[in-house]
Amino acid sequence: MEYREEEYLMLSGIQHYAFCKRQWALIHLEQQWQENVHTVSGELLHRKAHDKFSFEKRNDVLITRGLPVHSRELGISGECDVVEFCCVEDGITIFGHKGNYRPFPIEYKKGKPKTSEIDILQLAAQALCLEEMFSIDVPSGAVYYGEIRKRENIEITAELREQVRKMLTEMHELFQRGYTPRVKWSKACNACSLKDICLPKLGKAGSVSHYIDTHIREETL
Repeated sequence: MEYREEEYLMLSGIQHYAFCKRQWALIHLEQQWQENVHTVSGELLHRKAHDKFSFEKRNDVLITRGLPVHSRELGISGECDVVEFCCVEDGITIFGHKGNYRPFPIEYKKGKPKTSEIDILQLAAQALCLEEMFSIDVPSGAVYYGEIRKRENIEITAELREQVRKMLTEMHELFQRGYTPRVKWSKACNACSLKDICLPKLGKAGSVSHYIDTHIREETL
């Protein structure tokens, strides 16, 4: 199965969905967004990484910034912060440049490495797009963390690939239904830029009938 271009979802939504399905739906279905210090600083880092679509060479490495990517199989499109095309024997040819190359995606994040895989899943989605576009294996990539000013190399495993495919299937189903998942409060909600829109703590209050019954019992005591 291949998706039509008008059915494509935003590649960046992978991270939102991995963090919180409701957050993804609020942003990508309901078109709601609210800035906080984390989103602003993250956006500034991405602008610096992207700058504008450019192509430069450093020794045997060709570097692109803001490279548009897509996948018909997965139904996504977006941009890679940075892709390094490294010189290899069994790589692809690039017009105007001698040698053969293999793409190596690099995703920029403002903070430090996380205990979850949300950054890695976004990187894996980029690798799958590059594989489809250039017809070449992309076995690894990296995530650059601004807080520690260091990149972490990531192997794009079979498990990561399957996880990305499964998530995107779910995302397409929710998008077609226009369904926003209910609140599931956790400590992570406190750092979410949408907490004032989502109102996650209301989800802990229970049903309306439970609320009314509780207050009736209190009044009769």
